[in-house]
Amino acid sequence: MTGEEAPTGDEGPTGDEGLPGDEGLTAGEPPQYALPLVVRVERAAPPARTDAIEGAARAVLFLLTDPRARDGGEWAAMVRAWEDARIRKVVRRARGAGWQRALALPGITVTHRTAQIRVYPPVPVGEWPPDLARLQVSGTELEDAGPPGGLAPVPAGTPVLWLNPELPMTAGKAMAQAGHAAQLAWWRLGPADRSAWEDRDFDLAVRTAAAGRWAELTASGLPVVRDGGFTEVAPGSCTVVADLPALRAAGGRRAAAELSGGSRLPALLAVRRGYSRRRMRIMRQADGSSSMVVSSKSP
Repeated sequence: MTGEEAPTGDEGPTGDEGLPGDEGLTAGEPPQYALPLVVRVERAAPPARTDAIEGAARAVLFLLTDPRARDGGEWAAMVRAWEDARIRKVVRRARGAGWQRALALPGITVTHRTAQIRVYPPVPVGEWPPDLARLQVSGTELEDAGPPGGLAPVPAGTPVLWLNPELPMTAGKAMAQAGHAAQLAWWRLGPADRSAWEDRDFDLAVRTAAAGRWAELTASGLPVVRDGGFTEVAPGSCTVVADLPALRAAGGRRAAAELSGGSRLPALLAVRRGYSRRRMRIMRQADGSSSMVVSSKSP
């Protein structure tokens, strides 16, 4: 389970390597933050893979909307520092006493069917709490029960995070990537749609897209996560598309057309939502479509 992930523009360690400190930062560059997520993986009863991935995405959303993460809250400064740079996410696993120690630290526990995930406020990459730093990044791969493709149908109107059908990912990587997709979708929503989704406890589903539909999804104008290529997949690989009915209704395709036509929408989004300009970057594709990615560097 490789769980050190950030979207395009960031590099994270793999396997059981320790998190890097800030030694490589240039003078004046602020410390980098990571969002810790811990999944409970007991030997006798590990969670189902899809449950863990969906739970991680929901955990990110619960963290973003927690009163402690909002303006004036005790986590607000850490969350803003994390959002204004690289939205790095680190997935680790715990069981037994390690899980109990993880529960004792300030955070939010999300139970999603067979999975339990605890998310914590962002921490500087070189200053992890010892009880989290000792947890393993890699571990036993998670599996879904039943035959491949045997997951229940997604109810109509449910947001879906579509995984790339041609890009195998470990459970930890998929959890981090789904978290990115949920976060990008959240940024794109307006206040009314955000409130409605929050009222539904951030219902969502994670499914692998049909091979013949993937190109359509990535060109649809919906939020797309593009990987930096430092673990498991090639640089620039599209990993997840966040397909929310609210975004389609609000004109996902129209937004893509505006972006490819050179509109000022990226800057407007940054100003309206309080995000620094260096984080908003548009990836224009050969077919003219566009997607929003996150980077700490200017394009």
